[in-house]
Amino acid sequence: MPATQLNRPYVGRFAPSPTGLLHRGSLVAALASFEDARAHGGRWLVRIEDVDAPRCVPGAAEQIMLQLRTLGLHPDGDVMVQSQRGSAYEAALQRLIARGWAYPCACSRNDIELALRSAGTPTPRHASAVYPGTCRHGLGGKSARAWRLNVGRVLSDLGQPSLVQWHDRRLGAQSQDVVTEVGDFVLRRADGLWAYQLAVVVDDAAQGVTDVVRGMDLLDNTARQIVLQQALGCPTPRYLHVPVVLGENGEKLSKQNAALPLDLSDPARCLQEARAFLAHGGWAPGHAVRRADQRR
Repeated sequence: MPATQLNRPYVGRFAPSPTGLLHRGSLVAALASFEDARAHGGRWLVRIEDVDAPRCVPGAAEQIMLQLRTLGLHPDGDVMVQSQRGSAYEAALQRLIARGWAYPCACSRNDIELALRSAGTPTPRHASAVYPGTCRHGLGGKSARAWRLNVGRVLSDLGQPSLVQWHDRRLGAQSQDVVTEVGDFVLRRADGLWAYQLAVVVDDAAQGVTDVVRGMDLLDNTARQIVLQQALGCPTPRYLHVPVVLGENGEKLSKQNAALPLDLSDPARCLQEARAFLAHGGWAPGHAVRRADQRR
């Protein structure tokens, strides 16, 4: 069982990606994390998650920080920037390789889909493909494209079951079988960029984050991050996932579907609307902090 952050002073964080400016949905996530930190007398940090450089908009990071200041959401410390953290991610990857827990992968997305179809397990529509482990025991003469975590070996070596269990402070007991539902996930992408899962785990540990308050759309990432925390010997934060704002099409409001930037001519109104949305979803700052144990 990994160490938890139960007895450490509260440290929360908001980690926007500068692929555009903050919109109503991202303000809900920012405000929830900020007010939860304040309700527990803790610190609130900001991290710019610009690890996916091709999708980042020049100047967006600076504009996001200006938006937060205009809203009165001031971080309690220096802002961490992922694009400056490559050496930390490389060190983490090398630790995993040294333990035999990470391996190179030569597969393209098409290769993975073909392998799954050949095995009679095609990927359902709108679902992510579960990597079939093609390169787990060697590249077969192909050139490496990416690096993956050998999830089954990590859990086996650590004496952990494939069913990862944790407690969400709003949703209650959660679980996911990472081996069968996710498979060996990417740590470093084929384009050389660091994968979100590795970066977020390394950075949460570096910032001493004890509590992650974020949108429901990221709930499915939690089990993978817990496995990586176990593999790297990092404490597991407590998690709380809040409702996400939906667009008129019923999908999550996001920069990818042209969500409009916040109109900050009236910051108080923006905050009031975000608080009302959270309250309607049954959340208020100060939800009881509970253990993030993986087994209950």
